Amino acid sequence: MTQDEQKRRAAEAALAFVEDGMTIGVGTGSTVNHFIDALAEQRIHVRGAVASSEATAERLRARNIPVQELNDTGDLPVYIDGADEFTDHLQLIKGGGGALTREKIVAAASDRFICIADAGKRVRMLGAFPLPVEVIPMARSLVGRRIARLGGEPRLRTGVTTDNGNVILDVHGLEIMEPIKLERRLNDIPGVVCNGLFAMRGADVVLVAGPDGVERLERSTG
Repeated sequence: MTQDEQKRRAAEAALAFVEDGMTIGVGTGSTVNHFIDALAEQRIHVRGAVASSEATAERLRARNIPVQELNDTGDLPVYIDGADEFTDHLQLIKGGGGALTREKIVAAASDRFICIADAGKRVRMLGAFPLPVEVIPMARSLVGRRIARLGGEPRLRTGVTTDNGNVILDVHGLEIMEPIKLERRLNDIPGVVCNGLFAMRGADVVLVAGPDGVERLERSTG
């Protein structure tokens, strides 16, 4: 089974969390694109979707799924999105597609965050995938120096401007043993808009598609 087929299976499994009449949050990326296509094909009549990026909003509209603004919807029952890395603790790195800030906002506004991913994204420790940090342009150099003090190697993602008008530093060389602590430390650097660690608000469920089917990892409520 190819990686793309695994992504499609994970995306289709997420349909079980969506009901007619819901307004849902929808993330960004190749796995989410499969989810949007499956949502349209299965004719689940959602009331609307809050998109985490302009690219997602365009794809939703192209499939006749109404796009709504989060300021108009209030809290959402469910948010569907992918990940660049995830652990069995349901902590994630996201932002490879450049939408990390809006993704984090929509996730925070949702009762349940359902992460869909292929098995290749599963890791024991976060950090092999470069950690994206969205930065106000005038603070790029300052933020880069502060990140270097934390042991990371920040590199500007060239040719990329986020939907919010900012730049992204991809931080290489990190072994993220304490994701919540690092997420907070990065947030405290002046000029940082958001970072791609989803640890303080990780996923509630991760649907992992591999050669043997889709495995469901769920946050303990005990």
